[in-house]
Amino acid sequence: MRSTRIAPLVAFSAVAALVPALTPAVASAAAPAPLRTVAADPLKRYTQQTPRWQRCDAEAPADFQCATLKVPLDYSKPGGRTLDVAVSRIKATDPKKRRGVLLLNPGGPGGPGLDMPLYMTSELPAEVKERYDLIGFDPRGIGQSSPVSCGLNDDERNWQRPYKAATFEKDVRWARTVADKCRTRNGDVLRHLTTRNTARDMDVVRAALGEKKISYLGYSYGTYLGAVYTQMFPKRADRFVLDSAVDPQRIWRGMIQMWAEGAEPAFKRWTEWTAERHTTYGLGDTRAKVGKTYWDLVARADRDPIDFQGTPLTGDDIRAGRAMFFDVKGAAEAIAELKKAAEGTTVPAPSRQSAPPRPVPPSFARAVPSDNSDAAFWSVVCADTRAWPRDPEQYRRDAIRDKARYPLYGDFASNIMPCAFWKNGTEPATKVNNSVGALILQNEWDSQTPLPSGQGLRRAMKGARMVTVLGGQGHGIYGSKSCADKTATAYLTTGRLPASDVTCTATPAQAQNRLDLPVPAPQGLPVPQDRF
Repeated sequence: MRSTRIAPLVAFSAVAALVPALTPAVASAAAPAPLRTVAADPLKRYTQQTPRWQRCDAEAPADFQCATLKVPLDYSKPGGRTLDVAVSRIKATDPKKRRGVLLLNPGGPGGPGLDMPLYMTSELPAEVKERYDLIGFDPRGIGQSSPVSCGLNDDERNWQRPYKAATFEKDVRWARTVADKCRTRNGDVLRHLTTRNTARDMDVVRAALGEKKISYLGYSYGTYLGAVYTQMFPKRADRFVLDSAVDPQRIWRGMIQMWAEGAEPAFKRWTEWTAERHTTYGLGDTRAKVGKTYWDLVARADRDPIDFQGTPLTGDDIRAGRAMFFDVKGAAEAIAELKKAAEGTTVPAPSRQSAPPRPVPPSFARAVPSDNSDAAFWSVVCADTRAWPRDPEQYRRDAIRDKARYPLYGDFASNIMPCAFWKNGTEPATKVNNSVGALILQNEWDSQTPLPSGQGLRRAMKGARMVTVLGGQGHGIYGSKSCADKTATAYLTTGRLPASDVTCTATPAQAQNRLDLPVPAPQGLPVPQDRF
């Protein structure tokens, strides 16, 4: 899921007069007039577009420019229906040193990236910004790029659903309802909202910008998008940094299940760390005692929800916070406060590290449906691969099995999903297996793409090198002053990859990086992430 360290917090408003290039409808039914050369090069009408750059927003910096490009909904029928792809840029700061363009993706699927150049100007070192135009874009179906909506209400958007025999049929109805509503609202468009087609859109952007190759920085889901691009367009990939990586062999049900697998060693590490600090947190002076404290709280909340700062928490609510255990200090604080609440002690919520200040998010031309990120998420994860089981009983069996294997989150990860009832995408999943050069960055303790996931991408990309940050906590590395930053900057500025994979050790301050954790909920417990 995308890194919340750089996740956009865009509040859209209607300013169409300011950015007329960003106002087309969700998908244009009428295609551009065909050119005489279409038969020889059916994509020429798209690759030879000239972006009409305009200031993105009256409140944003003047050098932050936006444009809209057209892409075919179906690349096998380039003369048919089209979609918009909204693109943004901030030019390289030193034209004499400029190498090309650096496309940016924040993760998702469902994450808008149009404002990423703004955010990354404060994250990237000067020597990178000197050499590259920073290029953001909203992937097809997302944000300003022909956004999709399924008309989902708040309950339908909630997919953190633990398995219970008594509620399974209700969960099956929920999954079917989400799939049906999305299909009714969007029809055949959904089959084309895939990572392969987004990679093709990236290549249209490359051509429209007049570049022979692109460089790329992608986080989380963006690593899979980048890997797919290298597989489909290996000769057009220049310098690719893939940060907090998705294992292409496990898209997408397997990646969700990896959250449960990765939570167990993180929990063990947390119990060991917390036991050593019993005098501070009072949760137990051995690993076993700390674990028992946690599971006793879960059992107590299952019997009688714990009133935690005005919000009743069940045991399943507590287990849903599995991501917090990747931040040992934050988890110890949260569970200590929960324990006090269970004992009837009223205490203020623990203080948490706030994210660094961000530029004021821009307001773009088109208001985006409130469920757009959810609709786009399901569209991609369901249409990307044909590996989703179709039999609801398979999900039941898997959820029961995985709750026993991975008590923290196994049943959440394997329970029924809307993809069980989704229409197949237009193509099978991409097999990533190439020797294209790239740099993979991976923290040892990453809640969304655990270390084995990054290692899976490294196996698939034989020409890549991987930097593993031992002791590193957090989802999203480059730009967080990690020990991996130096290697990534050297690669982007010189093109030289390390001779072999690299391991570096996080400093104590870096090991306490909590920027990937969700914003605390009103009741004080961390809300689990649910995206790549």
